Amino acid sequence: MLLRILVLVYLSFSPWLTRASGPPVLIGFDGEFGLTNSTSAQAIERGILIAIDEINRAGGVLGGRQLELISRDNRSVTARGIRNLKDFAAMPGMVAMFVGRFSPVALEYVDLAHDLKMILLDPWAAADAITNNGHLPNFAFRVSLKDSLAMPTILRHALSKDARRIGLLLPNTSWGRSNLDAANQYFLQSQEPHSVGIEWYQWGDQSMLERYQALRTAGAEAIAFVANDSEAVILCREVAALPEDQRIPIISHWGVTGGNFASLVKSDLDKIDFSVVQTFSFFLSDPQMVNRVMEVYQRLFGISRPEEVESPVGVGHAYDLTHLLAQAIQSAGTVERSAVRDALEQVSNYRGLVKHFTQPFTPTNHDALGIEDIFMARYRSSDGAIIPITKKLH
Repeated sequence: MLLRILVLVYLSFSPWLTRASGPPVLIGFDGEFGLTNSTSAQAIERGILIAIDEINRAGGVLGGRQLELISRDNRSVTARGIRNLKDFAAMPGMVAMFVGRFSPVALEYVDLAHDLKMILLDPWAAADAITNNGHLPNFAFRVSLKDSLAMPTILRHALSKDARRIGLLLPNTSWGRSNLDAANQYFLQSQEPHSVGIEWYQWGDQSMLERYQALRTAGAEAIAFVANDSEAVILCREVAALPEDQRIPIISHWGVTGGNFASLVKSDLDKIDFSVVQTFSFFLSDPQMVNRVMEVYQRLFGISRPEEVESPVGVGHAYDLTHLLAQAIQSAGTVERSAVRDALEQVSNYRGLVKHFTQPFTPTNHDALGIEDIFMARYRSSDGAIIPITKKLH
């Protein structure tokens, strides 16, 4: 928390801010800062701040106006987030609000955001309905994974492990149901792997072993696991303690990367076959872009090595979304939210950290990433770094 305060003070009083002409352009972020062991909100915030630093040092937007971030903690509680959204929407100069990691929370914002004509920027939450929300015009934009792409990638990865029968271990939430919908679509179109069944768990469950064993007993040769870091720690510890012949591959959605999973599981990582879906890695990105971003990362946060960056997808996605937003503001010539929303659909040819975006958004597609941007990764037990084990398709 002290580092966050120091960085925000630094950004507020840096000499280049004195060149600003006009009031700052505000960006809001509603994140899960107060959640124990979570690193996702901090990663998203850092990605935004790095981009803001670059943009402001290059002259800001609209003839010299500076971008300014206002972050609020929702503690992963929807009611807090709703209040934050309303507060942000009422602030003069507030152009957009970033959401955090949790799809069930972000989904609750969608209708209200459209009532308020507030642009929602999603750098993490994966439920399809956040952007595929039925609203016209659509105020939600995502640079992130979505469940309808994540689950097919997870299931196809099972085949690379010779797993023809797979069990689904899902949370009993809107995020879990979104992933079940995606899995069912895959099973309708593909013969393998086929599902041996579904086990549902509740947030806060203290054991996953009974559900894991039920799927294994039903014939599962791998587990498709949708979870955040706390549930993944429980399952991986329990599986690591089993006899080796009872440990089957766990292929995970990326919620696990939003916290201190690796540091809590530690050496148990070497005992299990655990892989996770990803859309961004410093190790796969343009080295020039990586060096540029890491120079700012070190200056603001004291970290110089990509291996040390926690929750890297949050950093990469938020960084690119902030730059895309700035381009849209510049193109719109105003901070009026409806005009910026329209301009986001027209942004083109942005060389980003995640990828080169030819046209990230269109009037009919507000998801900037596709199946070609997804790959699988594994935690390195020695330092917790997330290391790609497959390549992107493009």
